[in-house]
Amino acid sequence: MTGTTMIDLGPQTRIVAELAERVTDGQLALTTPCPDYAVRHLLGHVAGLSVAFRDAARKELGATTDHRPGAALPVLGPDWRQELPKALDALAEAWRDPSAWDGMTRAGGIDLPGGVAAVVATDELVIHGWDLARATGQEYVPDPTALEAAYGFLRLADGDRGPFGPRVPVPEGARLLDRAVGLSGRDPEWRP
Repeated sequence: MTGTTMIDLGPQTRIVAELAERVTDGQLALTTPCPDYAVRHLLGHVAGLSVAFRDAARKELGATTDHRPGAALPVLGPDWRQELPKALDALAEAWRDPSAWDGMTRAGGIDLPGGVAAVVATDELVIHGWDLARATGQEYVPDPTALEAAYGFLRLADGDRGPFGPRVPVPEGARLLDRAVGLSGRDPEWRP
């Protein structure tokens, strides 16, 4: 493994799974901080990225790792309440293998070093966990190690754009989660 410290995605995947578990059927149509995504689309996206980044860790490149997010609205399968926690567990387990962090892999149709893919997956889990919590009115405390990794990744991005839109200015003294959310292109003050 070169240049990237391994982190365990398990604590953050459990947090996201617990948030999803508390989503009611009546909340699936609620708006989220993700433009054009209702809660059901966000959950479908989290399910899809879990499989894609699991396969990226395993270096099983193909349809799941080539799919570009944003090509279409994500579909939430009928068995999502059983399948999403399994996909999140498998994602965390795949990144516990040190070989996942070595060499090159692919996610979202982009070739990138394994360690970078892991950090991107971590960022996705942290920010989309915030999205889900905010949309459904849940308390959200991300895993501190995952939050630090996501913040570090987002700080390195060039320019005024984060992965989810133009960066939103947040005071330097704000809590780390708010600063990460702002760097990602989300407004930490977003409310449904």
